[in-house]
Amino acid sequence: MTVFILRRLLQSVGVLFATSIIVFLGVFAIGNPADILIAADATQAERQAAIVSLGLDRPLLEQYWIFLSNALQGDLGRSFVFNQPAIGLILARLPATLELAFVALFIALAAGIPLGLIAGLKPQTIVDETIMTGSILGFSLPNFWQGMMLIMIFSVWLGWLPAGGRGETVQVLGISTSLLSWDGIAHLILPATNLALFNLALVIRLTRTGVREIMPLDFIKFARAKGLTERRIVLVHVLKNIMIPVVTVVGMEFGSIIAFAVVTETIFSWPGIGKLLIDSIMLLDRPVVVSYLLVVVFMFIVINLLVDIAYSLLDPRIRLRDSQ
Repeated sequence: MTVFILRRLLQSVGVLFATSIIVFLGVFAIGNPADILIAADATQAERQAAIVSLGLDRPLLEQYWIFLSNALQGDLGRSFVFNQPAIGLILARLPATLELAFVALFIALAAGIPLGLIAGLKPQTIVDETIMTGSILGFSLPNFWQGMMLIMIFSVWLGWLPAGGRGETVQVLGISTSLLSWDGIAHLILPATNLALFNLALVIRLTRTGVREIMPLDFIKFARAKGLTERRIVLVHVLKNIMIPVVTVVGMEFGSIIAFAVVTETIFSWPGIGKLLIDSIMLLDRPVVVSYLLVVVFMFIVINLLVDIAYSLLDPRIRLRDSQ
């Protein structure tokens, strides 16, 4: 296990390095920040001074070398717009995105696993057909359209929930959270639901498929022959086995939830790193864009490692040996 983790960490360094090159080159090729950040009526001398202060007058290779040298010291550059450390801006917004992602994941699991179990235990019934039809909608409908419909129905027509913003937050260990105030929870419900719909459909289908594959197996028949109740068979034997693919896929999807929360955060004006990314792209704030992407890649790497470890713990037949 130790060798496996060390090997993954070394691979992660290589992935981060390659990502930094690709991202830096891609961001550098998009427009000129000076055209947006410097006033149109600025003199040529003022314009040149601003370009020099932002480091935009240096060759691309030199800019990247400066960025890489500072990054190895934990400095990912300063925002052109806010004149603050880019990593500080991201870390300040990260709790809001993580809160949204965790609640969305909870909704997907809390609703998806029971619905998938019901559909799998009652195949070819009206209940099964209804649940599976709903899951198709979760896959098919665009995320931005779902968000607008949620706002239209629950905010505009019914007036039950706020349309945007984060609402009232409470400080816990220096971190703001919306989960400890009713106003914060009310603001969280719609964006979290919108972000959860795709993964909800995914969990339903994974769970149903797992149930249909496991129910005819011999160990289920043996459990019935021993006189175990159907409830115990489902909750102990079936659920434990179907959780292996669910944990694997959902664990991988959690990184996607964080990375692709951009649309949801923009629609619902949620002050997370996704909205920060959109604002930074619009303003060509290169340090923030590069820092965001590197942070997201790092989170993907950590999540994948945790998923591999969880996978081996759930299934005794699968162990991450030092020889791997």
